[in-house]
Amino acid sequence: MKAKTINEIRKEGLEVLAKALGPIGMVRFVQSFDLGRGDYTKERSQWLSESLDDIFREIKEKRTKVRGV
Repeated sequence: MKAKTINEIRKEGLEVLAKALGPIGMVRFVQSFDLGRGDYTKERSQWLSESLDDIFREIKEKRTKVRGV
């Protein structure tokens, strides 16, 4: 059995979704996914290096700036 390419899998998946949900339902379903932004690996190492106290302090600082206090 030959492995399918990612394009073949996507095409087949969209066909199945369209059949099950109808074309409009398929589009709405696909649009509900957000791939996100940024560099998870880089940001993860930054988050892991911070203590909870550091994170709480940053939150308080941002809230203070937003409130103008």
